[in-house]
Amino acid sequence: MKINNVRSQKVLIIVTNYDEYATRSDKTGLWLTELTHFYDLVIEAGLNVDIASPLGGKTPIDERSLGWLYMDKSAKMHLSDTRFSALLNETLDARQLDADNYMAIYFAGGHGTMWDFRDNADLKRLAEGIYNQGGYVTSVCHGAAALLNLEKSDGTALIYGKQVTGFSNTEEWLAGLKNEVPFSLEDELTSLGARYDKKLLPFASYAISDGRLITGQNPYSGKAVARELLKKLNNGF
Repeated sequence: MKINNVRSQKVLIIVTNYDEYATRSDKTGLWLTELTHFYDLVIEAGLNVDIASPLGGKTPIDERSLGWLYMDKSAKMHLSDTRFSALLNETLDARQLDADNYMAIYFAGGHGTMWDFRDNADLKRLAEGIYNQGGYVTSVCHGAAALLNLEKSDGTALIYGKQVTGFSNTEEWLAGLKNEVPFSLEDELTSLGARYDKKLLPFASYAISDGRLITGQNPYSGKAVARELLKKLNNGF
């Protein structure tokens, strides 16, 4: 989907810097296709993209996301592309970025985000700044952890009363990681007054659009989030 009247501002993609589980020996980090699926569609639409992380520098890739069950042809091509690999090894530092330069922010998931997205002051500053200037806040899967401390100008939670989704308790249990994460994403979204929703079938692609807030449920929902964003940009809202 090509965007009509592409604006000069960019889409900002945020990825994690964190790679440690509580007790597991394997590493977590960014779930690769949650980045590539969204990235491919917005680039194809003619938009410009920056990739940043809370601390800048390398974003670790979740080891499980590289398994044959999850990697598609596009992700494999990106992984072997030296230019794209450099983007992941040299992400921009969120502490040095200005919300005025972006029309949308996308929080890519992976379990690492459960540790370094929620309470990060600079991610909060960027997301609230983009939203308050009429931009879009979007996330997929565990990336919704970044939404938990976002506030409206009156101090209420940004997601209060909004229909949202994110990695469900059922999916966390099926993934075998319920006891590894520091909190339940579904429970925390609900506790802040969000109207949490999910597909009855776990791991099915699902995205929800509520005003300028767009969320995807799981690793298979990145494209759906991108399509919702592009549709809104084409319609002028």
